[in-house]
Amino acid sequence: MKFKIGRHSAFSPPGDAVELLWKRLGARREEISFTLAGEEIRGNWSGDERVSMTHEEASEIGRLAILEIISEVCERTPELKSDWYAVSPVR
Repeated sequence: MKFKIGRHSAFSPPGDAVELLWKRLGARREEISFTLAGEEIRGNWSGDERVSMTHEEASEIGRLAILEIISEVCERTPELKSDWYAVSPVR
């Protein structure tokens, strides 16, 4: 399942917020691989998508997994704020 990570407009992040996160994030964490694609980061979640799970449920689990990783990175990096980032599924 694919997701995009971009700047969250409600929190006025700096213009280079995505690049700052990318430098700390790396290409892979847990079950998610990341790539930089222009002004957003793409996350490919290869988590356990159970047959009984709806697409919406699986999407929310993947989105929350990515948000958790972003929060962990931001907690260790004082110049980053997790509120700066929005995660949404790629349709």
